[in-house]
Amino acid sequence: MQPFGLYIHVPFCNGKCPYCDFFSLRGSEAAMDEYTDCVLEKIRSSAQKTGRKADTLYFGGGTPSLLGGKRIARLTEAARRSFGLENAEITVEANPGGDLSGFFREAAAAGVNRVSLGLQSSDEDELHLLGRRHTADDAARAVEDARNAGLTNISLDLMLAVQGQTQESLARSAAFCANLGAKHVSAYLLKVEPHTAYWKERETLRLPGEDETAGLYLAACRELENLGYRQYEISNFARPGFESRHNMKYWHGEEYLGLGPSAHSFFGGKRFHYERSLAGFLRGDGPEQDGSGGDFDEFAMLRLRLTEGLTDKACLARFGYPVPERVKKAARLYEAGGLTVCGEDGFHFTPKGFLVSDMLTGEILFAK
Repeated sequence: MQPFGLYIHVPFCNGKCPYCDFFSLRGSEAAMDEYTDCVLEKIRSSAQKTGRKADTLYFGGGTPSLLGGKRIARLTEAARRSFGLENAEITVEANPGGDLSGFFREAAAAGVNRVSLGLQSSDEDELHLLGRRHTADDAARAVEDARNAGLTNISLDLMLAVQGQTQESLARSAAFCANLGAKHVSAYLLKVEPHTAYWKERETLRLPGEDETAGLYLAACRELENLGYRQYEISNFARPGFESRHNMKYWHGEEYLGLGPSAHSFFGGKRFHYERSLAGFLRGDGPEQDGSGGDFDEFAMLRLRLTEGLTDKACLARFGYPVPERVKKAARLYEAGGLTVCGEDGFHFTPKGFLVSDMLTGEILFAK
Protein backbone atom coordinates (compact mmCIF):
# COMPACT_ATOMS: atom_id res chain seq x y z
CA MET A 1 0.00 0.00 0.00
CA GLN A 2 1.11 3.55 -0.74
CA PRO A 3 1.94 5.72 2.30
CA PHE A 4 -0.88 8.08 3.25
CA GLY A 5 -0.84 11.72 4.34
CA LEU A 6 -1.55 12.71 7.94
CA TYR A 7 -3.33 16.01 8.60
CA ILE A 8 -3.72 17.50 12.09
CA HIS A 9 -6.12 20.40 12.45
CA VAL A 10 -5.06 22.83 15.18
CA PRO A 11 -8.17 24.93 15.93
CA PHE A 12 -6.55 27.66 18.01
CA CYS A 13 -6.19 31.23 16.74
CA ASN A 14 -5.64 34.65 18.29
CA GLY A 15 -8.60 36.11 16.45
CA LYS A 16 -10.97 35.58 13.54
CA CYS A 17 -10.15 37.29 10.25
CA PRO A 18 -13.33 38.64 8.64
CA TYR A 19 -13.09 36.33 5.61
CA CYS A 20 -12.11 33.14 7.48
CA ASP A 21 -14.45 30.15 7.44
CA PHE A 22 -12.01 27.62 8.91
CA PHE A 23 -12.86 26.20 12.31
CA SER A 24 -10.90 28.19 14.88
CA LEU A 25 -11.24 29.64 18.37
CA ARG A 26 -9.15 31.17 21.12
CA GLY A 27 -7.46 28.67 23.40
CA SER A 28 -5.92 28.69 26.87
CA GLU A 29 -2.77 26.79 27.76
CA ALA A 30 -4.93 24.20 29.53
CA ALA A 31 -7.14 23.77 26.45
CA MET A 32 -4.10 23.34 24.21
CA ASP A 33 -2.65 20.74 26.57
CA GLU A 34 -5.93 18.81 26.60
CA TYR A 35 -6.22 19.03 22.82
CA THR A 36 -2.63 17.79 22.37
CA ASP A 37 -3.21 14.83 24.67
CA CYS A 38 -6.37 13.96 22.74
CA VAL A 39 -4.60 14.05 19.37
CA LEU A 40 -1.78 11.93 20.77
CA GLU A 41 -4.31 9.28 21.76
CA LYS A 42 -5.97 9.49 18.32
CA ILE A 43 -2.57 8.96 16.67
CA ARG A 44 -1.89 5.87 18.76
CA SER A 45 -5.33 4.35 18.26
CA SER A 46 -5.30 5.09 14.51
CA ALA A 47 -1.94 3.36 14.14
CA GLN A 48 -3.26 0.27 15.90
CA LYS A 49 -6.27 0.15 13.58
CA THR A 50 -4.49 0.82 10.30
CA GLY A 51 -0.96 -0.56 10.61
CA ARG A 52 -0.07 1.84 7.79
CA LYS A 53 2.81 4.21 7.06
CA ALA A 54 2.58 7.93 6.33
CA ASP A 55 5.06 10.05 4.39
CA THR A 56 3.59 13.53 4.88
CA LEU A 57 2.40 15.35 8.00
CA TYR A 58 0.62 18.69 7.80
CA PHE A 59 -0.32 20.90 10.76
CA GLY A 60 -3.12 23.20 9.56
CA GLY A 61 -5.44 25.57 11.35
CA GLY A 62 -6.27 27.85 12.95
CA THR A 63 -2.73 28.88 13.75
CA PRO A 64 -0.69 25.77 14.57
CA SER A 65 2.31 27.77 15.77
CA LEU A 66 0.22 28.86 18.78
CA LEU A 67 0.63 25.33 20.14
CA GLY A 68 4.29 26.10 20.64
CA GLY A 69 7.31 24.06 19.63
CA LYS A 70 7.13 21.59 22.51
CA ARG A 71 3.58 20.44 21.73
CA ILE A 72 4.34 20.27 18.00
CA ALA A 73 7.39 18.16 18.87
CA ARG A 74 5.30 15.75 20.99
CA LEU A 75 2.79 15.31 18.16
CA THR A 76 5.49 14.89 15.51
CA GLU A 77 7.36 12.30 17.57
CA ALA A 78 4.16 10.35 18.22
CA ALA A 79 3.33 10.38 14.49
CA ARG A 80 6.86 9.19 13.70
CA ARG A 81 6.63 6.31 16.18
CA SER A 82 3.17 5.34 14.94
CA PHE A 83 3.37 5.93 11.18
CA GLY A 84 7.08 5.92 10.32
CA LEU A 85 7.30 9.27 8.51
CA GLU A 86 10.41 8.09 6.69
CA ASN A 87 11.75 10.88 4.43
CA ALA A 88 8.52 12.73 5.19
CA GLU A 89 7.49 16.23 4.29
CA ILE A 90 6.38 17.81 7.59
CA THR A 91 4.63 21.18 7.26
CA VAL A 92 3.46 23.60 9.92
CA GLU A 93 1.37 26.69 9.28
CA ALA A 94 2.08 29.96 11.08
CA ASN A 95 0.98 33.56 10.91
CA PRO A 96 3.60 36.34 10.79
CA GLY A 97 3.80 38.57 13.84
CA GLY A 98 5.45 38.29 17.21
CA ASP A 99 8.69 36.46 17.85
CA LEU A 100 8.58 33.10 16.06
CA SER A 101 12.32 32.39 16.26
CA GLY A 102 12.07 30.05 19.25
CA PHE A 103 9.12 28.20 17.80
CA PHE A 104 10.90 27.64 14.49
CA ARG A 105 14.01 26.32 16.24
CA GLU A 106 11.99 23.83 18.30
CA ALA A 107 9.89 22.79 15.31
CA ALA A 108 12.95 22.23 13.14
CA ALA A 109 14.60 20.17 15.90
CA ALA A 110 11.44 18.01 15.99
CA GLY A 111 11.68 17.29 12.27
CA VAL A 112 9.46 19.95 10.72
CA ASN A 113 11.00 20.79 7.35
CA ARG A 114 8.40 23.02 5.66
CA VAL A 115 6.66 26.21 6.80
CA SER A 116 3.53 27.80 5.33
CA LEU A 117 3.07 31.46 6.30
CA GLY A 118 -0.18 33.40 5.93
CA LEU A 119 1.19 36.50 4.22
CA GLN A 120 -1.95 37.27 2.10
CA SER A 121 -0.48 40.57 0.81
CA SER A 122 2.56 42.80 1.14
CA ASP A 123 0.36 45.92 0.80
CA GLU A 124 -0.41 47.51 4.16
CA ASP A 125 -3.84 48.83 3.09
CA GLU A 126 -4.89 45.43 1.77
CA LEU A 127 -3.70 43.75 4.97
CA HIS A 128 -5.73 46.20 7.04
CA LEU A 129 -8.90 45.59 5.00
CA LEU A 130 -8.35 41.84 5.38
CA GLY A 131 -8.25 42.23 9.14
CA ARG A 132 -4.71 40.89 9.33
CA ARG A 133 -2.64 41.77 12.38
CA HIS A 134 0.81 41.66 10.79
CA THR A 135 2.79 43.91 8.49
CA ALA A 136 4.98 43.10 5.50
CA ASP A 137 8.01 43.67 7.74
CA ASP A 138 6.62 41.10 10.20
CA ALA A 139 6.37 38.59 7.35
CA ALA A 140 9.92 39.29 6.21
CA ARG A 141 11.16 38.80 9.79
CA ALA A 142 9.25 35.51 10.10
CA VAL A 143 10.83 34.22 6.90
CA GLU A 144 14.27 35.21 8.16
CA ASP A 145 13.63 33.51 11.52
CA ALA A 146 12.49 30.33 9.78
CA ARG A 147 15.53 30.30 7.55
CA ASN A 148 17.87 30.92 10.49
CA ALA A 149 16.32 27.84 12.13
CA GLY A 150 17.18 25.79 9.06
CA LEU A 151 13.67 25.85 7.59
CA THR A 152 14.35 26.85 3.99
CA ASN A 153 11.30 25.24 2.34
CA ILE A 154 8.92 28.16 2.87
CA SER A 155 5.49 28.68 1.32
CA LEU A 156 3.67 32.02 1.37
CA ASP A 157 -0.06 32.55 0.93
CA LEU A 158 -1.42 35.35 -1.25
CA MET A 159 -5.06 36.37 -1.50
CA LEU A 160 -6.46 37.58 -4.82
CA ALA A 161 -9.35 39.92 -5.61
CA VAL A 162 -9.40 41.60 -2.21
CA GLN A 163 -10.60 45.11 -1.50
CA GLY A 164 -8.43 47.76 -3.12
CA GLN A 165 -6.19 45.31 -4.94
CA THR A 166 -4.85 46.23 -8.36
CA GLN A 167 -2.72 44.28 -10.78
CA GLU A 168 0.16 46.56 -9.79
CA SER A 169 -0.21 45.89 -6.05
CA LEU A 170 -0.57 42.19 -6.77
CA ALA A 171 2.63 42.24 -8.81
CA ARG A 172 4.42 43.86 -5.87
CA SER A 173 3.15 41.13 -3.52
CA ALA A 174 4.32 38.41 -5.92
CA ALA A 175 7.74 40.05 -6.18
CA PHE A 176 7.84 40.33 -2.38
CA CYS A 177 7.45 36.53 -2.15
CA ALA A 178 10.21 35.95 -4.66
CA ASN A 179 12.56 38.44 -3.00
CA LEU A 180 12.09 36.62 0.32
CA GLY A 181 13.16 33.39 -1.36
CA ALA A 182 9.86 31.54 -0.97
CA LYS A 183 9.93 28.13 -2.63
CA HIS A 184 6.15 27.95 -2.97
CA VAL A 185 3.26 30.41 -3.30
CA SER A 186 -0.43 29.65 -2.81
CA ALA A 187 -2.59 32.32 -4.48
CA TYR A 188 -6.26 32.00 -3.59
CA LEU A 189 -9.19 33.98 -4.91
CA LEU A 190 -11.13 35.50 -2.03
CA LYS A 191 -14.48 33.81 -1.55
CA VAL A 192 -17.02 35.44 0.76
CA GLU A 193 -18.35 32.54 2.82
CA PRO A 194 -21.55 32.41 4.90
CA HIS A 195 -21.10 32.77 8.66
CA THR A 196 -18.14 35.14 8.26
CA ALA A 197 -17.93 38.84 9.08
CA TYR A 198 -17.40 39.54 5.39
CA TRP A 199 -20.67 37.79 4.60
CA LYS A 200 -22.54 40.11 6.94
CA GLU A 201 -20.85 43.09 5.30
CA ARG A 202 -21.01 41.79 1.74
CA GLU A 203 -23.21 44.63 0.44
CA THR A 204 -20.68 47.25 1.50
CA LEU A 205 -17.43 45.50 0.57
CA ARG A 206 -15.50 47.14 -2.26
CA LEU A 207 -14.62 43.93 -4.04
CA PRO A 208 -13.62 43.75 -7.72
CA GLY A 209 -16.21 42.67 -10.27
CA GLU A 210 -16.13 39.46 -12.29
CA ASP A 211 -13.96 40.75 -15.12
CA GLU A 212 -11.55 42.48 -12.76
CA THR A 213 -11.31 39.33 -10.63
CA ALA A 214 -10.48 37.29 -13.73
CA GLY A 215 -7.84 39.84 -14.66
CA LEU A 216 -6.26 39.64 -11.21
CA TYR A 217 -6.12 35.84 -11.30
CA LEU A 218 -4.54 35.78 -14.77
CA ALA A 219 -2.09 38.49 -13.67
CA ALA A 220 -1.10 36.39 -10.66
CA CYS A 221 -0.47 33.38 -12.91
CA ARG A 222 1.58 35.51 -15.28
CA GLU A 223 3.61 37.31 -12.60
CA LEU A 224 4.43 34.19 -10.62
CA GLU A 225 5.43 32.26 -13.74
CA ASN A 226 7.70 35.16 -14.76
CA LEU A 227 9.28 35.01 -11.30
CA GLY A 228 10.12 31.33 -11.76
CA TYR A 229 7.17 29.70 -10.00
CA ARG A 230 5.57 26.91 -12.02
CA GLN A 231 1.80 26.65 -11.68
CA TYR A 232 0.90 23.07 -10.83
CA GLU A 233 -2.64 23.50 -9.46
CA ILE A 234 -5.40 26.08 -9.76
CA SER A 235 -4.06 28.12 -6.83
CA ASN A 236 -0.55 26.76 -6.28
CA PHE A 237 2.84 27.68 -7.72
CA ALA A 238 6.27 26.30 -6.86
CA ARG A 239 9.92 26.35 -7.74
CA PRO A 240 10.69 23.06 -9.51
CA GLY A 241 10.72 20.23 -6.98
CA PHE A 242 8.98 22.20 -4.21
CA GLU A 243 5.36 21.30 -4.90
CA SER A 244 3.45 20.42 -1.72
CA ARG A 245 3.71 16.65 -1.43
CA HIS A 246 0.90 16.57 1.11
CA ASN A 247 -1.59 18.56 -0.94
CA MET A 248 -0.74 16.57 -4.04
CA LYS A 249 -2.21 13.56 -2.25
CA TYR A 250 -5.59 15.30 -2.24
CA TRP A 251 -5.48 16.12 -5.93
CA HIS A 252 -4.14 12.73 -6.97
CA GLY A 253 -7.00 11.04 -5.11
CA GLU A 254 -4.59 9.38 -2.67
CA GLU A 255 -5.40 8.54 0.94
CA TYR A 256 -5.08 10.92 3.87
CA LEU A 257 -6.14 10.77 7.50
CA GLY A 258 -7.33 13.91 9.28
CA LEU A 259 -7.30 14.32 13.07
CA GLY A 260 -8.79 17.20 15.04
CA PRO A 261 -12.09 19.08 15.00
CA SER A 262 -13.30 19.72 11.40
CA ALA A 263 -10.55 17.51 9.91
CA HIS A 264 -11.55 15.46 6.85
CA SER A 265 -10.25 12.06 5.72
CA PHE A 266 -10.25 9.79 2.70
CA PHE A 267 -9.11 6.41 3.93
CA GLY A 268 -9.94 2.84 3.05
CA GLY A 269 -12.24 3.99 0.24
CA LYS A 270 -14.36 6.01 2.69
CA ARG A 271 -14.70 9.71 3.38
CA PHE A 272 -15.37 10.97 6.89
CA HIS A 273 -14.85 14.06 9.03
CA TYR A 274 -14.86 15.31 12.60
CA GLU A 275 -17.50 17.87 13.53
CA ARG A 276 -16.53 21.51 13.98
CA SER A 277 -16.51 21.19 17.76
CA LEU A 278 -13.51 21.17 20.05
CA ALA A 279 -15.68 19.98 22.94
CA GLY A 280 -16.97 17.06 20.89
CA PHE A 281 -13.48 16.08 19.79
CA LEU A 282 -12.17 16.21 23.36
CA ARG A 283 -14.97 14.06 24.73
CA GLY A 284 -14.20 11.40 22.13
CA ASP A 285 -16.91 11.89 19.53
CA GLY A 286 -15.99 9.85 16.48
CA PRO A 287 -15.93 11.11 12.90
CA GLU A 288 -19.07 11.46 10.80
CA GLN A 289 -19.24 9.22 7.72
CA ASP A 290 -19.43 10.94 4.31
CA GLY A 291 -19.86 7.84 2.18
CA SER A 292 -17.50 6.17 -0.24
CA GLY A 293 -14.98 7.96 -2.43
CA GLY A 294 -12.48 7.43 -5.18
CA ASP A 295 -14.72 6.74 -8.18
CA PHE A 296 -13.86 8.02 -11.65
CA ASP A 297 -15.89 11.23 -11.46
CA GLU A 298 -14.33 12.27 -8.16
CA PHE A 299 -10.86 11.30 -9.36
CA ALA A 300 -11.31 13.31 -12.57
CA MET A 301 -12.61 16.38 -10.73
CA LEU A 302 -9.56 16.38 -8.48
CA ARG A 303 -7.08 15.75 -11.31
CA LEU A 304 -8.54 18.62 -13.32
CA ARG A 305 -7.43 21.00 -10.56
CA LEU A 306 -3.86 20.18 -11.64
CA THR A 307 -2.08 21.67 -14.63
CA GLU A 308 -1.17 18.12 -15.70
CA GLY A 309 -4.89 17.44 -16.00
CA LEU A 310 -6.62 14.14 -16.70
CA THR A 311 -4.48 11.60 -18.56
CA ASP A 312 -4.81 8.08 -19.89
CA LYS A 313 -1.77 7.06 -17.85
CA ALA A 314 -3.35 8.19 -14.57
CA CYS A 315 -6.70 6.58 -15.36
CA LEU A 316 -5.13 3.31 -16.48
CA ALA A 317 -3.10 3.15 -13.28
CA ARG A 318 -6.16 3.78 -11.10
CA PHE A 319 -9.04 2.12 -12.97
CA GLY A 320 -7.52 -0.04 -15.69
CA TYR A 321 -9.01 2.02 -18.53
CA PRO A 322 -8.07 5.30 -20.25
CA VAL A 323 -9.98 8.58 -20.16
CA PRO A 324 -13.37 7.79 -21.75
CA GLU A 325 -13.60 9.01 -25.34
CA ARG A 326 -16.83 10.92 -24.64
CA VAL A 327 -14.94 12.96 -22.03
CA LYS A 328 -12.04 13.69 -24.41
CA LYS A 329 -14.53 14.68 -27.10
CA ALA A 330 -16.32 17.08 -24.75
CA ALA A 331 -13.00 18.66 -23.68
CA ARG A 332 -12.08 19.37 -27.31
CA LEU A 333 -15.16 21.58 -27.66
CA TYR A 334 -13.54 24.15 -25.36
CA GLU A 335 -10.08 24.14 -26.91
CA ALA A 336 -10.84 26.80 -29.52
CA GLY A 337 -11.95 29.15 -26.74
CA GLY A 338 -8.64 28.76 -24.97
CA LEU A 339 -10.09 26.92 -21.98
CA THR A 340 -8.57 23.45 -22.54
CA VAL A 341 -5.47 21.94 -24.11
CA CYS A 342 -6.16 18.50 -25.55
CA GLY A 343 -3.98 15.66 -26.75
CA GLU A 344 -4.40 12.03 -27.67
CA ASP A 345 -3.66 10.96 -24.08
CA GLY A 346 -5.91 13.42 -22.24
CA PHE A 347 -6.42 17.13 -21.56
CA HIS A 348 -5.92 19.90 -19.04
CA PHE A 349 -7.35 23.32 -18.31
CA THR A 350 -5.59 26.59 -19.10
CA PRO A 351 -5.51 29.46 -16.58
CA LYS A 352 -8.60 30.84 -18.36
CA GLY A 353 -10.21 27.43 -17.98
CA PHE A 354 -9.39 27.36 -14.28
CA LEU A 355 -11.44 30.53 -13.85
CA VAL A 356 -14.58 28.61 -14.85
CA SER A 357 -13.40 25.18 -13.73
CA ASP A 358 -16.51 24.26 -11.75
CA MET A 359 -18.77 24.78 -14.74
CA LEU A 360 -16.24 23.37 -17.20
CA THR A 361 -15.63 20.20 -15.21
CA GLY A 362 -19.34 19.43 -15.01
CA GLU A 363 -19.93 20.11 -18.71
CA ILE A 364 -17.06 17.83 -19.74
CA LEU A 365 -17.42 14.94 -17.31
CA PHE A 366 -21.17 14.60 -17.61
CA ALA A 367 -21.47 15.19 -21.35
CA LYS A 368 -23.69 12.65 -23.09
